[in-house]
Amino acid sequence: MHDSIYIGLKRVTDVVLSFVALLCFSPLFLIVLIVDSIGKNKGPVFYKQKRVGKSGEKFYIYKFRSMVVNAEEKLYSNKKLYAQYVANSFKLPDGEDPRITKFGSVLRKSSIDEIPQFINILKGEMSIVGPRPVVERELEYYGDRVDEFLSVKPGAMGYWQAMGRSTIEYPERCDVELYYVQHASLLFDVKIFFKNVISIFKGTGAY
Repeated sequence: MHDSIYIGLKRVTDVVLSFVALLCFSPLFLIVLIVDSIGKNKGPVFYKQKRVGKSGEKFYIYKFRSMVVNAEEKLYSNKKLYAQYVANSFKLPDGEDPRITKFGSVLRKSSIDEIPQFINILKGEMSIVGPRPVVERELEYYGDRVDEFLSVKPGAMGYWQAMGRSTIEYPERCDVELYYVQHASLLFDVKIFFKNVISIFKGTGAY
């Protein structure tokens, strides 16, 4: 059970930092909007996907769209591609995802595509630091530890990303995420935040 003071301070920090971040990054929203309005990959600025949050609550996570329109439908309708996606810990190998646009590849490599998640944080669906929110099928990997995993609010930055992100696959990823759940504290959150910032600049595990 996490301390109520820690949870309260964390929420205040989430609100303040996400508001400031959205303000500072607002020019990027305009740039992405312009790029997504021209060329052959015209479409919505945002991509949203249903994820599982704290206590099993479902919500839509927001990202800048880095794929072609109707990317999910194309994934599910292609049995071979979907099987590869599941086998590779619910992602496709770097450079092998036919759904990603050229501009989208730049957004992903730089982690700019993740910026809209500050909206999720402001809404209270996510925190700046916490386990990465997963799609429902990924919960299978947690087995009888799923309730523990879902006992905290998911985050935009987490221990999994700090330790290597997409280089750490299931089932090892479960142990990494649960380590955070078991050791969550303000000091640990600060360490994870700065490790994530370093990883973003290095491009570690980005895909």
